Amino acid sequence: MVTTVFCLHALGASSEEFALLRAELVGDLDLIGIDLPGFGRSPASSGTTVEEMAVLVERAIGASGSTEWVLLGHSMGGKVATAVADRTISGANGLFGLRAVVLLAASPLAPEPMDEDRRRSMLSWAADGPISADDAEEFVAANTASALAPSRHTAAVRDVERTDPEAWRDWLTRGSREDWSDAAPNPVPALVLAGAEDGDLDADAQRRLTLPHWPNNELHVVDGAAHLLPWEQPEAVAARIRDFWQRRVAGSPVVPVEHARVIASPRVSARTRGLLAARALPDDPAAAPQALTPTQLDTLRAVARIVVPQPGSDQVDLALRVDAQLAAGLGDGWRPDGLPVDAEAYRAALDVLAAPARDGALDQALEAVAVGRYRADGGLDAEQLRAWFEDASVDLVKHWLAHPATMAAIDFDGYANGGDGVRKQGFRLFAAGEREAWEPEAPAPHTTIDTAPTTGAAR
Repeated sequence: MVTTVFCLHALGASSEEFALLRAELVGDLDLIGIDLPGFGRSPASSGTTVEEMAVLVERAIGASGSTEWVLLGHSMGGKVATAVADRTISGANGLFGLRAVVLLAASPLAPEPMDEDRRRSMLSWAADGPISADDAEEFVAANTASALAPSRHTAAVRDVERTDPEAWRDWLTRGSREDWSDAAPNPVPALVLAGAEDGDLDADAQRRLTLPHWPNNELHVVDGAAHLLPWEQPEAVAARIRDFWQRRVAGSPVVPVEHARVIASPRVSARTRGLLAARALPDDPAAAPQALTPTQLDTLRAVARIVVPQPGSDQVDLALRVDAQLAAGLGDGWRPDGLPVDAEAYRAALDVLAAPARDGALDQALEAVAVGRYRADGGLDAEQLRAWFEDASVDLVKHWLAHPATMAAIDFDGYANGGDGVRKQGFRLFAAGEREAWEPEAPAPHTTIDTAPTTGAAR
């Protein structure tokens, strides 16, 4: 199934500005444009504040039934997309399944930088009614690096002309000035694109105002473009999106539809939904380790493949998640007698196991480690290695089980015991084999799983 991308347009535009991108990405992603209030076919009566626009978008996503989706926001739409993404990853808006965010010349969460003389001039265009053809032409020309092809130019100008004057004024006087910058950083993978010839929202502005909110970001500059990227360089923008999707997002486990819908339902609290949303995010295959060296991380990945052999190609990077745990100083509060602190124990043990991992003998080495018989010249003796391996196996399995796709695979939905209402729904049926009407169907039993050999110590 092709993942849906919900696209939020710029000031003076509409969902039609994504037509060329949609055509470029057919087969890779399914782009669906949403007209924000006062633009395209959407009346301004729905509300023109960032909050009101975000609510409209959230309702549209919820009504679509999509459980695996991406947000794309251009300029004004970038600020709205960020607000929606923040409320999704916190669990607050009742949505689930956000995989990534794409921001094109995005308006930041902080007040948007804009020359005040230009703001006043643009406000004058809609002071007494709809924007004229001449003013619309001026707006498009000022926001493009070179003249658009005739058909594109006509479409862009038409969108400006049919903009509701109230929505135009509201964005310039209020929406662009709203300050949402106190929001917590968002861990969703984010692709940020800036036009090489943009003015107020160029790459430098994006580095300063947008990237700090997205710790898992990539920033790229699109040559031959100013501010209207979807009209100016649809092929280049589509290529960046496709590469980002295939390299950074695709290839990670996806929560099955029925389980994703339960997580999005009122049976699950906002806090629990937010935790599951964060756990479901794709791991970055190119991420640098935080607590371990690259070699140690590779060795831990080899250990993880033996301890928790995951079927298929869409896998959780358990080693990377354990590395993040170590860097944050998190754990279960338990340290076996005689072992150094967790990070030091991991580094020492993985240094010992680097050679057998490199030589293809890690499975046999871990068999010996598990029973306290592995002899090596290193910082840990055989008993310390055994104790470390026991702890490391727990960490790896814990991160695997914590992923909501794994919960679906093992038929666990215990998180759905009641939402944020006064009365919790709870469970009524407890006998083996009984299922409540709202529960997803049990997964088909696996008869065989093609995995790497598993050490007896990890079984």
